[in-house]
Amino acid sequence: MRDVDIIFKLLRKKYPGRKFFSDIHVTPYRVLISTILSQRTKDANTMKASEQLFRLADTPEKILKLNVKKLEKAIRPSGFYRVKAKNIQIVSKQLINDYGGKVPKSIDELLKLRGVGRKTANCVLLFGYRLLSLPVDTHVHHLSNRIGLVKTKTPEETELELRKSLPKKYWMPINELLVRHGQTICSPRNPKCGICPITRYCGHYNRQRL
Repeated sequence: MRDVDIIFKLLRKKYPGRKFFSDIHVTPYRVLISTILSQRTKDANTMKASEQLFRLADTPEKILKLNVKKLEKAIRPSGFYRVKAKNIQIVSKQLINDYGGKVPKSIDELLKLRGVGRKTANCVLLFGYRLLSLPVDTHVHHLSNRIGLVKTKTPEETELELRKSLPKKYWMPINELLVRHGQTICSPRNPKCGICPITRYCGHYNRQRL
């Protein structure tokens, strides 16, 4: 893959350290619930909602003991809190009834959980269990195509193509690096190419110059 080592070196320099799931209290269940809360909202809102919720309950058993109004209030910053509260309750029941209260370690089993897609499942495996996995959200999908790492039409296709072509040493950092890059510089509509550290290696930028 063209210039991939240089691209990741420059992005790591631009975005040092880890932002997501860096807390020492991370567990597979916390990652699962935080990722559900992250759907259709900003990271700051996800973090606030997660912190408020986990102060009250951070296991399936404790979640199901919470009054629904208390649960909704805790996760309200994440938006769509009524739908998310219902999904969190259903997921917690599924975990207790079908998996002995434990979060499963396989994509196929995780996808059986309410509100869990491939991105969420991969996040659980990668950040919750430290298993080699490749979470692809809209940022990763869009930027992978814009930079020229893949040529795909959906996040699912992007994940499958990256699994084939991206060196495994980049599977863990790609999600955080591209998400942070998309949020700060490489936005979908108005990318700030003038301050981007990887323009020289970006397919989109070089096509624009032709």
